[in-house]
Amino acid sequence: MAFCAALFLVAACSLPRGAPVKSEILSGDEFDDAAQNIAVEEVTRNSVKRFNTWPSTGWHGHYHWPQTQRGPAYNIIAAGDAIDLTLWDSSDNSLLTSDLERSTKVNNLEVSPSGTVYVPYAEHVKVAGLTAQQARELIQKKVSGVAPSVQVQLSVREGVANTAYLVSGMVTPGPVPLPDRNHTVLSALSRGGGVSPNIESPVVKLIRNGQTYTIPASVLFSDARRNITLRGGDQIIIDKDERHFTGIGSVQREQVIYFDREDITAMEALTLMGGLTDDRANPQGILILREFDTKHIRSDGKGPSKEYVIFVVDLASADGLFGASKFKIQPGDVVVATESALKPAQAIVALVASGFAISNAF
Repeated sequence: MAFCAALFLVAACSLPRGAPVKSEILSGDEFDDAAQNIAVEEVTRNSVKRFNTWPSTGWHGHYHWPQTQRGPAYNIIAAGDAIDLTLWDSSDNSLLTSDLERSTKVNNLEVSPSGTVYVPYAEHVKVAGLTAQQARELIQKKVSGVAPSVQVQLSVREGVANTAYLVSGMVTPGPVPLPDRNHTVLSALSRGGGVSPNIESPVVKLIRNGQTYTIPASVLFSDARRNITLRGGDQIIIDKDERHFTGIGSVQREQVIYFDREDITAMEALTLMGGLTDDRANPQGILILREFDTKHIRSDGKGPSKEYVIFVVDLASADGLFGASKFKIQPGDVVVATESALKPAQAIVALVASGFAISNAF
């Protein structure tokens, strides 16, 4: 009998613990002392609608992406573009060609900031804002005043105003000339070799006209509506999504987990943590710890009532399951899977029973 009592005492003192028990966190004198600054909220089908309207925490950025706008299937000449001309004239005594060479090339005519190019015998011709075909017709009309039978060929090489730039985060960064107004973000990324494999949880940033737009790469790749057309001067950067939460307790993987999508629910968070451990986890005690800015504290239910909030999820009830599938995890949250108080006790009983078996053997 003494042996069994000793065994029970040793087991009770030394049985390893994987996580706190729910009651240890939510009750006791220490919690009562701190309760003036901590609120406990239960996550249900009804309450989750209210919680998801509360101010976001842990990240002061926001996701914002331009709307898809399709342009014409051709480009518009802009300042900085380079124009190459070939002037054909088969007439005798032509001012543009010779008897030996019936064509004249005029290359690398840069479109000036005012939108013009200088063409021999036509002087300054305004071509900015025109398509290549419209510019060709205009130049031919002006040159035909001195060479009525002239034929003009024109090609455009895109300059800064008609070029986007892959800045970093791709396999091959660099400039991307825009051959038309329907060249999209994904088309540009494919020309850059795609996202660098060294970047985990990538986000795509678009800098346009002094404003930065950001979207998770997974959302861009999965939603065709986000594959917007580029404009000259656009800059694309692929960076790591710094948003993360911490998963601890009776789960398969305790770790810092970075967001791989725009929103992660409590149920998805547990999946990313590898799921609950079957032998220890308490499905009634999933806790999400969150800290709010004091300016967001409210007493009308439209925001947190205290600076620190513990959201409690009961996965053993249908109400809790549906609530967890809608509850949005915020960057900086700590997700705790508490331990069942019963299961360690069962382990102790098993040790005691084995002690009886050993003592009876002797």
